Order: sequence, then structure tokens, then C-alpha cells
Amino acid sequence: MYESILSTIGDTPLVKLSRIFKSYPFRLFGKIEAFNPGGSIKDRTALTILKKALENGDVQPGGIVVESSSGNMGIGLAQACAYLGLNLICVVDPKTTAQNIKMLRTYGAQVDLVTKPDPETGEFLNARINRVREILRSNSGAFWPDQYSNVYNPLAHHQTMHEIVEAAGGRVDYLFCATSTCGTIRGCVEYVRARNLPTRVVAVDAVGSVIFGGRRAKRLIPGHGAAVRPALFQENLADECVHVADLDCVVNCRRLVKEEAILAGGSSGAVIAAIDRVKETIPSGATCAAIFPDRGERYLDTIYSDEWVKEHFGDVSHLWEDVHQEQLCATMTF
Repeated sequence: MYESILSTIGDTPLVKLSRIFKSYPFRLFGKIEAFNPGGSIKDRTALTILKKALENGDVQPGGIVVESSSGNMGIGLAQACAYLGLNLICVVDPKTTAQNIKMLRTYGAQVDLVTKPDPETGEFLNARINRVREILRSNSGAFWPDQYSNVYNPLAHHQTMHEIVEAAGGRVDYLFCATSTCGTIRGCVEYVRARNLPTRVVAVDAVGSVIFGGRRAKRLIPGHGAAVRPALFQENLADECVHVADLDCVVNCRRLVKEEAILAGGSSGAVIAAIDRVKETIPSGATCAAIFPDRGERYLDTIYSDEWVKEHFGDVSHLWEDVHQEQLCATMTF
């Protein structure tokens, strides 16, 4: 029995992935953050930031919270604000899906749409942040969680890494983590290094993202990579970085469904693609963990839509149909 819906955030399952790399001699586990009540790992971030803000007096009961988000963080904040009696204004852009906007409004959030990118950078992220600042100036006492620089973002993920290590039996040799605000990966790295754990942390960034030194380019997968390096980024944040293209995200999301029956979001496909890229270098007997940040239902009209995929990449269905045939012929393992 739980005290409230917010009490169910965290303690998500660590699931053994026995089929997707079955011919390789390492153990792989997926941290399924879809089990959070808002459907993503951002529930942890949203709740931690809001609780600290209330404790510190940065926001008063019944006050206004303003954040820039096109997806999971907005939904996590909307859920928490609904329970905590706070009023959320979520600044979104045209790339935000209709489903996510409906979810925000259903939780009671006010949706503020930015229709044009920032004229200097050409990026919607900058335009959203500029709009947040405008709203803050006209609403005295309003609170900006600022997921891109708030140190309570990574602090929330000390617990995420603790759960992974405990569930894996006390040792994790490799952690694969997608990057966006850098909150999750930084929190996990802080936990690992503070305890001198042997975990090698592999950052999974997007092709077209600038976080780990890439060249900015158009990206289609939300929540994977960033057009602006977040303030939470630190040098030597990861032991290794693998850049993954949008099509690889799509292929490996579908691969994850067909081989492990896990319906996950785009950055989860990126993580699987990264593991596939480095699998030959992982030692025999190593224990690997992969964080799957969110649910796949939010991507049914994009990643899991054959029409959307064909529009953006052409007819590439053979890339996952071949995988499906191999899985059907494989020995069933439970």
C-alpha cells in the first residue's frame, strides 16, 4: 500500500534481456523506467526538484511552476503539480506530439506554444527558454525548475543508480545511458565515482547533438541529444560516448519489441544500438545495465508507424523484418 501516486515513483524493475544479444557472453539488464506512474524516468526528476523547491521556499503551495519541455519532463511535472497543488505552465513547440499536449492538459497544466524557433540560433529550445523567462517576469514568485541546470536533476538519479547496483547483485561493469539534459547520466556517474565502483559508464548521444562534441544537425527523436550543451554537462562525464543516428533508434526500438517484448521510447533504441556497436569489446561474464527512459506508446505515431518511418527514411522494413525472422527461429528462453 502506497501513501500516494507519487510514492510509486522509483524502484522500477531491472529486467534480464536474455534474447537480444544471446550469442554474446555478457549479462544484460534493462532498467524499465516506463513503470513510473507518469511513464518515464523524468518522474524522478520532477518530484525531486519540486519537493526541494517547496522545502526551500522557492515555490509556495498553490504557486506557479513554469518549465520548457516537449515531452516527459512536462508530463512528470504536470502529474506532480496536480497532486501537490501547484499550477504548471508548460512551454512547448510544434514538434510536441498531440498526445503529449493532451496529457499535459488532462493533468491540468496550461500549455504555452512557441510557434517559431529562436531567430539567432534557429532552435526551438532557445525559443522555449526565452518564453519561460518572459512568463517568469510577468508572474512574480513563479518557479522555474530548469531541468537543464538544476543540480537536483542529477541528485534524483543517485537513487536510480543505487537501485541498479542493488538489483544487479552489487556489481555493474557497464552502464549504458542516453543523454539529453545530462541529469540521469551525471547522477549515475556521481554515485559510481563517490563509491569507487568499477562501473564503466557509456554515454549514448545522438548524431546531430552537440553534447559530446558532435556537429549540430536535424534530429527526429525527442529526448535524445540536444542542440545546446546543457549546463549540467561536465568534462569527463562518461568513460566513453557512442553517437547513434535516428534510423538506428527506430530499428533497435522495433528490435527490442520483437526480441524482448519491451515497448520503449526512442532513446531506448539508441541504447540498444550503442550496445550493438561495442558488444565485441565487452568482456565475457561482464554485467551490463541499460536505462530505458520511457514508454513506447508515446511514439506509436512516429517510431512505430510504418508510414512515418517510410516518409523520413524510405522503405527500411527489411531491417527489422530480418531480426524478427531470426527471433522466431530462436530457442524460447524464460
